[in-house]
Amino acid sequence: MLTRLRAGDRALYHEERDEMTGMLQGKTALITGGRGGIGRAIAARFLREGAVVYATDLSENGSLAEHDDDGSRFVRMNVADEAEVRSAMARVEAERGKLDILVNAAGIEIEKTIEDTTLEDWNQSFAVNVTGTFLTSKYALPLLRKAAAGGSSASLINFGSYDGFIADPGLAAYCATKGAVHALTRAMACDHGPEGIRVNAICPGYIDTPMLQSFFSGDGSGAGGKSIDQLQQAVRDVHPMRTYGTPEDIANLVNWLASDEARYASGQLWVLDGGLSAQVQQMKL
Repeated sequence: MLTRLRAGDRALYHEERDEMTGMLQGKTALITGGRGGIGRAIAARFLREGAVVYATDLSENGSLAEHDDDGSRFVRMNVADEAEVRSAMARVEAERGKLDILVNAAGIEIEKTIEDTTLEDWNQSFAVNVTGTFLTSKYALPLLRKAAAGGSSASLINFGSYDGFIADPGLAAYCATKGAVHALTRAMACDHGPEGIRVNAICPGYIDTPMLQSFFSGDGSGAGGKSIDQLQQAVRDVHPMRTYGTPEDIANLVNWLASDEARYASGQLWVLDGGLSAQVQQMKL
């Protein structure tokens, strides 16, 4: 039944809403690549939802020109360095005792065909995108179990890509790493679901990040002499929604998967690409 609020009632209503807690109130989260475009957006959303956030990256600024003091706790960590990963988890344990949410957002992209990819390129891609996901998850599991033992599920969120399903030209190693992350996500969900740990992967399409801008200017983009503005518009036009996404779009989905509202969601590859991979790409005659 709808009721009309008097002025005094409205004021009380807004005071009560201001005191309401966020979806992640009291939870502890760690985000790798937390100073990058998508990682920073996730950290900001988690903080607004009431979480204590640890943002790991190779530097305080990450891939952005300036660092904003957003309230997250910065941890310098190379995801491919086992000792640094263990040290970061030891800090979380000492300060918080448990970890409710792990987001493996760190990643790199090398724009080459397999013929042009060196063994060093290949190993570096797998070290960050796959081994980094493996190591961070491995040493987070004891802390995630502690969180799950408290009665609510813990959430581990990996970053795959729509390139793990279909391929962009000139991204051979990147596509291979994302396919590996997809398979690892499913395996982890099966292994650790009985412990109350949910495991999912976000699979973004084109998202407006420094990595995407680098792709537009790189040889692998297939620019063919077009300007960056022309290439950006061509990419927008090929999407059914006629645009590409923002880091905040990704953060919205990650936030839901991290929350208790997603208690039954696990072992899934969540594609967020503006409908790009849903359509047949038409022949260019």
